[in-house]
Amino acid sequence: MNGLREYLNRIKPNFEKGGKLHLFHSLYDGMETFLYVPNTTAKCGTHIHDAIDSKRIMSMVVIALLPALFFGMYNVGYQNFLAAGKLAEASFLDMFAFGALAVIPKILVSYIVGLGIEFAWAQWKGEEIQEGYLVSGIIIPMILPVGCPLWILAFAVAFAVVFGKEIFGGTGMNIFNVALLARAFLFFSYPSKMSGDSVWVASESMFGLGNDLPDTFTQATPLALAGKEAYSQVPVIDMVTGLIPGSIGETSVIAIAIGAFILLLTGIASWRTMLSVFVGGALMGWLFEQTGASTMPWYHHLLLGGFAFGAVFMATDPVTSARTECGKYVYGFLIGVVAITVRVLNPGYPEGMMLAILLMNMFAPLIDYCVVQRNIAQRRNRIKK
Repeated sequence: MNGLREYLNRIKPNFEKGGKLHLFHSLYDGMETFLYVPNTTAKCGTHIHDAIDSKRIMSMVVIALLPALFFGMYNVGYQNFLAAGKLAEASFLDMFAFGALAVIPKILVSYIVGLGIEFAWAQWKGEEIQEGYLVSGIIIPMILPVGCPLWILAFAVAFAVVFGKEIFGGTGMNIFNVALLARAFLFFSYPSKMSGDSVWVASESMFGLGNDLPDTFTQATPLALAGKEAYSQVPVIDMVTGLIPGSIGETSVIAIAIGAFILLLTGIASWRTMLSVFVGGALMGWLFEQTGASTMPWYHHLLLGGFAFGAVFMATDPVTSARTECGKYVYGFLIGVVAITVRVLNPGYPEGMMLAILLMNMFAPLIDYCVVQRNIAQRRNRIKK
């Protein structure tokens, strides 16, 4: 590694101002800071830093996402073979390989478009390449149905990166979660590709893997069946393991729990936010169940749809969530409450997690402001006494 460090130091002058490759300074900086922890601090203000920088944080989040991603690949193949009635004939590798072929192109498109815009924007502004898209680039494909076309995904990524982050000043300045903004763009611009019964199962074979399903084949998610009470036919064990139709990375509670453990163990995600989302969702689900507004058991809400994934990986986004310790409890609790409320009271939109998090992204600064002002008032009162 010393040789690599020496090589980077040797070629660095070429990328600095006046160097032959100055136009590609952002690309060099991105590679250098990805390989080595930067030895510089913030440009202004007073900060306390430790040995981990934002790229390391983002990389750890990506690692935490891998269990849900790999299971999602397997589940894509599982649902295809199940729909074709050939589950007994397929091996684990057959299903995983088919799912990987369906999912990896979406990840590639997400990163190529998103990082391409990041690079072009950094070059235009003469700044460093920002690392925030390392996480958004993998989350966006994971929260989409497998039937979402690649060209639509590319449009959504471009919209989310430009209008959701760059115009606000880049990573750390955005108001809304970038991945959820991409999903919202798709949901309202191309609703037929994001909902309904025809987008949740891959219906075409690839490179001799998988099965071609009839054009008329449809498969609803358990949440979509909730109004008909047909979701009760889905065993709870399948809800937990994730062997149900749904967005690519959102179905397996076990895989998401592994990711949550990694984030909590490393101290990257806030357990206060994470816990309060589940508490708010459970309480609201229980209230609706008791009043008869919903026939779904309260704990089913926590297992189905994107609730667990959103609570672990998106509600805890350090940029768009509340930052005060007390504010995290309020922020997470309200996300859980709003998500279940949307699910139960809006039969046309059975999944409420996206709207709940985006709504609370707007109120996170207000929550923090109220918490800070309360602390200031309490201190003033103590001084007076």
